[in-house]
Amino acid sequence: MRDLATALKVGPIDIIKKLMANGIMANINQPIDFDTAALVAGELGFEVVEAKPPVVEPEVSTLTSIPKKHEYTAEEAANLLPRPPVVTVMGHVDHGKTSILDAIRHANVAAGEVGGITQHIGAYQIEHAGKRITFLDTPGHEAFTEMRARGAQATDIAVIVVAADDGVMPQTREAIDHARAAQVPIIIALNKIDKFNASPERVKQQLADLGLAVYGGKDEVTVVPMSAKQKIGIGDLLENILLVSELADLRANPHKPARGIVIESKLDKQQGPMATLLVNEGTLRIGDAVWIGSAWGKIRAMFDDRGRAVREAGPADPVAVTGLSDAPPAGEKFVVLADEREARLRAAERALAKRQAEQATRAVSLNDLFAQFQAGKVKELNLIIKADVQGSLEPIVSSLEKLGDEKIKVKIIHQGIGTVTRSDVMLAVASQGIVIGFSVGVEAAAQSLAESEGVDIRQYNIIYKLIEDIDKALKGMLEPVYEDRLVGRAQVLQVFRVKKSTVAGLRVTQGKIVRGGTVRVLRNDTELFKGPLASLKRFTEDVKEVAEGYECGMSLEKFGDFQEGDQIEVYQRVKVS
Repeated sequence: MRDLATALKVGPIDIIKKLMANGIMANINQPIDFDTAALVAGELGFEVVEAKPPVVEPEVSTLTSIPKKHEYTAEEAANLLPRPPVVTVMGHVDHGKTSILDAIRHANVAAGEVGGITQHIGAYQIEHAGKRITFLDTPGHEAFTEMRARGAQATDIAVIVVAADDGVMPQTREAIDHARAAQVPIIIALNKIDKFNASPERVKQQLADLGLAVYGGKDEVTVVPMSAKQKIGIGDLLENILLVSELADLRANPHKPARGIVIESKLDKQQGPMATLLVNEGTLRIGDAVWIGSAWGKIRAMFDDRGRAVREAGPADPVAVTGLSDAPPAGEKFVVLADEREARLRAAERALAKRQAEQATRAVSLNDLFAQFQAGKVKELNLIIKADVQGSLEPIVSSLEKLGDEKIKVKIIHQGIGTVTRSDVMLAVASQGIVIGFSVGVEAAAQSLAESEGVDIRQYNIIYKLIEDIDKALKGMLEPVYEDRLVGRAQVLQVFRVKKSTVAGLRVTQGKIVRGGTVRVLRNDTELFKGPLASLKRFTEDVKEVAEGYECGMSLEKFGDFQEGDQIEVYQRVKVS
């Protein structure tokens, strides 16, 4: 309120009066939204333009086997040194992700070493052939994509675990799709080859059907046969990880203030807020002032994955740190600043910006797709497809892939059978995509997440209607669907004659009565009138809305034959998916 008064160069009291006239009670320190500010400013003779947050155009490129390298100037390149690769292990449940991680970790602990693996910090580092490798011990592809949804590309290489006896399963396909969407090179760990019913060739064929093949496929990948239980192939897997990282030429500058991302965080009873930080560039030291989104702090202590206190951490090193103001979310970026004061100020600014962005930014929806394409904000439509049966899924996918042209194309990020899950919505958030459900339901958690993140979930039960809508969206022809939604009910208590009009005295019995809605007058369940509301008053003041339990006066255009006991219903026209 105070900021608006300053911007308009009027007294705060003038604004408060205007709001009260519209039925809004507010004080000088109260935040108000854009619509309210525009209403007040308009009545004072000003035109208000909403400030839009800057839109970063997403990179559109095809998957390659090598991650895209950061571009450095000649001066920066002179200070670059090789860094360890960061690896995430994903795959279907019970295919051996944990067993492989444990086998790698324990194989790296020297015989007889006391206190081997003592602390779980969400990441750890091993050494093989004189070179270090960092593994992210995350819960799987959902956590992997949740980080990416926050803008953090934490992983250099994705290891997808597939059981040789079980083959490619739904979660395997999801993990592959998530890694592809992140444009991360994939290594297939073909586990359980020691089992009597193992069939490596069948698995390779299944991978080829997904577009992944050892040789000659759309996306060539390395397949490493192994058995975590028998400790077979562990060395081969590590060798291949180092080979891919060498091809990627991973480098960073350790001689600068540290920056990186949060792997995980928690509130410790003794230590307070703790976070596992993965350093991307620079060197993190005890005493450094760090800024992490809406959190900040001064590093008091650092521990490695074995619980040992360390004084510094370089590129690709994971460390647990204490001394933060709060526990930041996984995937949040951190940066070392000159002092605590600057870190605290930036954290406060970020907290405010985050609240504003949550109100202003929404994901791409099918209705506004073409407008965003014309504005240069999207170049392809990313879709997550879920269907009831494989027989429905295949024709839907094949038909959708034929849509579009060289300027805007359809890209199927993920396809699967079954209910729309939280994982599907999270993938849509990370890839700015749309979820399409064919004859399937939506989990409550997925629906809640979609609403909070602004993800468009479209549900169909007729294939041609689905294809038609996507085609129209690509051509800019999709018309939004509107419906009249009931917002309130009231009962006529008394009728007044005021000059040439009739005013109905009402009590609101349900919801609220709003100005600008469509009014239905019912008598004995028979509709007498349907039309616009002429005026709405509380006592002698014009108001914008009246809540349940309150009384008000209403007059309608072209209708005045009210009687005591008449029922009033008010509807608002809203756009629906």
